[in-house]
Amino acid sequence: MVTTRKARIALVMGDPYGIGPELAVKLVNDKDAVQRADIVIVAGSTVFDSGGKIAGLPTTCRRVETTSVQELSADNLQLLTNPSFEVEDGFRRQASKAAGRYQLDCLARALDLCREGVTDGMCFAPLNKEAMHLAGLTHEDESGFFKDHLNHQGELGILNTLGNLWTSRATSHVSHRQVSDLITQESVLKAIRLIDAALRDSGRDNPRIAVAGLNPHAGDGGVFGDEEIKEIGPAVKQAQADGINVAGPFPPDTIFLMGRDGKYDAIVTMYHDQGQIAMKLMGFERGVTVHAGLPYPVTTSAHGSAFDIAGKGIANVSALKNAFTIACSMAEKRLAG
Repeated sequence: MVTTRKARIALVMGDPYGIGPELAVKLVNDKDAVQRADIVIVAGSTVFDSGGKIAGLPTTCRRVETTSVQELSADNLQLLTNPSFEVEDGFRRQASKAAGRYQLDCLARALDLCREGVTDGMCFAPLNKEAMHLAGLTHEDESGFFKDHLNHQGELGILNTLGNLWTSRATSHVSHRQVSDLITQESVLKAIRLIDAALRDSGRDNPRIAVAGLNPHAGDGGVFGDEEIKEIGPAVKQAQADGINVAGPFPPDTIFLMGRDGKYDAIVTMYHDQGQIAMKLMGFERGVTVHAGLPYPVTTSAHGSAFDIAGKGIANVSALKNAFTIACSMAEKRLAG
């Protein structure tokens, strides 16, 4: 693959009271990361410097209020000094309305950089959904915010990756009471199509996709539920007719063994924890979340803001570095055409 230039990535600090600032500073002190892309850090000086203090690492870079393609390419590493945030007394390591507002403002600024063509994609350190909801987020998670801010009309979905294995899900941040009603041919087919497109976008041709059932033993022919017969199976057949290399539905209690052993590149799950528990058990500190379907690559680590260890300097940067690498790879593929 040949690209004419480095990818340009917006790096967002995440929740200022979580481990995000520490992780982001660790990432930009990684030589491989800085050599891979031109990076603009969306953080504000106070949050960035606090992350450096916690990590025990330098926060040396050019600090600017605005940037452009030419300025970023010349500097390679810049810090936007706004949105700014001042630490509130008594709110360290817990959800805060002010911190939630700051997170939303930083995400909006990074998306605008992508829309303006200054950056090619975004990677963000862990957010805190409770804080963002306190600040007025009306969607179940940040993906709805992304869609609204970009006025994006296409399909959108959350994918997770661990090494060479990717997952998508037919339902996401909803209660278990709602899951069965939300499992439809349309929702399953959407999850299949999104992960097929994302894998191709990351450089993998003809990805092998397996689809999980919803019920024990994938329903055992309707004995334990008929979602596999009425909704999931027909969605798989439609995807096959569309030329996607997909099979299933398979029993959900064994499907990840096939993924772990390399028989499939991706697994489509029916609800959040069906995939997340398996993926986090196999590699909690390495997992990545990809917001698929957006016009730009958007990635983050699969773990959360970890208030319990925030400020201690012990957070592992591996997942965020993996997320950054995937954002770069997806951007590079788009640049190469």
